[in-house]
Amino acid sequence: MFNPTQADVRRFFCAVHAKAQAGQPMEAIETLASLWIAEHPEYHAELSDLDAALARDYDAEPGRTNPFLHLSMHLSISEQCSIDQPRGIRQAVELLSRRLGALHDAHHAAMECLGQMLWESQRSGRPPDGDAYVAAVQRRATRD
Repeated sequence: MFNPTQADVRRFFCAVHAKAQAGQPMEAIETLASLWIAEHPEYHAELSDLDAALARDYDAEPGRTNPFLHLSMHLSISEQCSIDQPRGIRQAVELLSRRLGALHDAHHAAMECLGQMLWESQRSGRPPDGDAYVAAVQRRATRD
């Protein structure tokens, strides 16, 4: 199982941004990451400075979004949907995307559900509950 460090994740996204800016060829996962990076121009300056990215402590800045966590969640949800794990997540995100009118907005809503599920898992000391996560995304997709 792949278990990157915080620095690995930051290096990955900064390298992908640099490759995209230079028009260099990319691996499939890098191409996917570059598409999500393109959706977030507000992160481009931070992704352009690897040294600053490695040194920054987002936990010390309340209310400040961690672009690396945010982009990682986009990649996670994309991967979950591509393999439909947890089972049903692909359909739930597709329904949510139709309801909200954009895949990007659906991802942001699904991120809230994913974050809640992970927080509850950490708090309780139990494994993440994929069924509860999918159900939460489905509720967002079907509520009026």
